[in-house]
Amino acid sequence: MRVHIATDHAGLELSAHLITHLAAKGFEMVDHGPTAYDAEDDYPSFCINAALAVVADRATGLDSLGIVLGGSGNGEQIAANKVVGIRAALAWNLDTARLAREHNDANVVAVGGRQHSLEEATEIIEAFLAEPFSNVERHIRRIGKIATYETTGEVVA
Repeated sequence: MRVHIATDHAGLELSAHLITHLAAKGFEMVDHGPTAYDAEDDYPSFCINAALAVVADRATGLDSLGIVLGGSGNGEQIAANKVVGIRAALAWNLDTARLAREHNDANVVAVGGRQHSLEEATEIIEAFLAEPFSNVERHIRRIGKIATYETTGEVVA
């Protein structure tokens, strides 16, 4: 599986750890930056580029997910969710990580690097990457309603 990862300065250490750790587990890691610490960096471009790459990969049938990191993960999740076709979920424990995949077929996970230890953040992200989508009809229907709004502006009851 290909995994696109992006961060801001607050998640740079976690990002470097995850790139090494997940590559050793067989994931194809693609780093969307930043490449150096800059306390004044702007995360939106990094996160949007990672999300765009996930969408592009999935459009070709490639199994691909994304990880966006920051101090809280909130802004990074918001930025990623602006990309059509992305369902980015802020995960703060194992259950929220697993349910994001199982129920929402989230294709990007956001984690706050300042909110968790390195070990805890790694466990959360591994849980997200390992969990399959359930393919339960009610979840498919709900995701479809979100996608309809996203592409047409129509709110389906």
